[in-house]
Amino acid sequence: MGNALLEIKGLKKAYGEHLVLDGLDLAVDRGEVVVIGPSGCGKSTLLRCVNALEDIQGGEVRLNGELVRRDGKNISQMRQKIGMVFQSYDLFPHKTILENILLAPLKVQKRPRPEAEGEALELLARVGLADRRDDYPRQLSGGQKQRVAIVRALIMHPEILLLDEITAALDPEMVHEVLQVVLGLARSGSTMLIVTHEMAFARAIADRVVFLEDGHIVEESREPKAFFDRPATERARQFLRTFEY
Repeated sequence: MGNALLEIKGLKKAYGEHLVLDGLDLAVDRGEVVVIGPSGCGKSTLLRCVNALEDIQGGEVRLNGELVRRDGKNISQMRQKIGMVFQSYDLFPHKTILENILLAPLKVQKRPRPEAEGEALELLARVGLADRRDDYPRQLSGGQKQRVAIVRALIMHPEILLLDEITAALDPEMVHEVLQVVLGLARSGSTMLIVTHEMAFARAIADRVVFLEDGHIVEESREPKAFFDRPATERARQFLRTFEY
């Protein structure tokens, strides 16, 4: 684990008496990892702990060897290195698409506006939204808003991108357009830790599949095709039988 980009060691997270993550260990190299599992197994909580959005009760998270702690003096800088995209978009309704994207690079990173705006427009073009720069979120579909949320994360130049069920709130016809953007990021070499219920997408994009249950990793495979075709554990087999992909 010493050469990993992201290292999670002995991570424990509880809500009251309910233990969500129980001593979880996970290392992420530069590449993509898809984390899947049944509802309530701690997938989204894991991502929030990685980004220090949640207090933890034990263990540690390190990015490039640096400790990620919610109360750490460097937490603002660390969060700039860990991009996160939620299923709810979280765009400011009173700001244009371009203003939503530029807010963090201008206010947090203090980047020159011409430079940041140029990159924002390039990224919007990359996701097929160059002509929507002056629109407001209410004028966009769910899939378009999610693509904007991805651009907003990318413009901060994160070392790792966390994607938390980013298609869960979308109508089926909008899912494809978002997944194509993420697939393009994977092919360009982006490092991503993904929670998804889209099994066909997980199969197409994953370098490694990690299956969580009751706060533990119960199965892990660096051969995603083998995981989906011949899962090693009965729990994973039971889970995969509920999907058609």
